[in-house]
Amino acid sequence: MAMPRPRIAHVPVTSRPGTRSGSSTAVATATAPIKLHKNCYDALPPLGKLTRAKCILPVNPDATNSAQGLIGVDVCLLAYSPDGKERYEREFVELAKSAGFTSVKFTYIYANFWAIEYTK
Repeated sequence: MAMPRPRIAHVPVTSRPGTRSGSSTAVATATAPIKLHKNCYDALPPLGKLTRAKCILPVNPDATNSAQGLIGVDVCLLAYSPDGKERYEREFVELAKSAGFTSVKFTYIYANFWAIEYTK
């Protein structure tokens, strides 16, 4: 569980069908992403925000160690996890819109990790 912060409410969300709301904390993963995002959307208050940190695949990968490492992670996810994959920025936007979010903001953190902020 995240540390408490002033003016930030942590909302527990369930991602498993048949589990009552709030019985587990949602961590967005590659499996069933639309359903998970929809559950998070439903749990948020009006104008609420969901923030997550994820890697985003570059549209035109360059020959840097950072980009090549991310492509390697994506290949491993495809090989070892059914439906597992890293996503492009446009895929995160499509996913957010299909769940009902009105806006998506991307902020670069470090080493291909981005903070993605979804607003209800």
